[in-house]
Amino acid sequence: MERTVQPRNYKPLIWIVTIVVYVVVALLDRMPAPAGAEAYDWTFLPLLNAIFNSFTFVFLLAAWYFIKKRNIRTHRRFIFAAFISTTLFLLSYISYHFLTESTPYGGEGFLRSAYYFILFTHIVLAAVIVPLALTTTARGLNRQDARHRKIARWTMPIWLYVSLTGVLVYVLIAPYYG
Repeated sequence: MERTVQPRNYKPLIWIVTIVVYVVVALLDRMPAPAGAEAYDWTFLPLLNAIFNSFTFVFLLAAWYFIKKRNIRTHRRFIFAAFISTTLFLLSYISYHFLTESTPYGGEGFLRSAYYFILFTHIVLAAVIVPLALTTTARGLNRQDARHRKIARWTMPIWLYVSLTGVLVYVLIAPYYG
């Protein structure tokens, strides 16, 4: 049953945030690093990215647990915590890729294939999760419970996969950071 609250129109915000994230990430390879950036060791940022992805994963699992217990208040808090850690990840990711060149994967054989499969699916689903997570959250905030549950059944596993594979990508490429 849908609960009645005065719904807010989050669609413009969802579109703006999604487009800004896509454009900034797409431009990272085309923007020159600021002068002097190479003088610093930025290799701590990928570890920070993995830590933020780990937090996101744990927060999402907790949110899932609490919604199964019908504890909406705690569920909502963990979803917001996941958004905060994801946002911190994104800022760290953008900073690293703005300040340094991409690190090529140096592994061979099965691990190379596994790495690129994980990386490819991670990138594609990370792009999908931006508007999906925002839409799911907007429906939850508007207490459109049935619509929220329907989309959350897709959002939660995809977001969990993206956060987990973000950590795996780091673990697999970490030996090749300079």
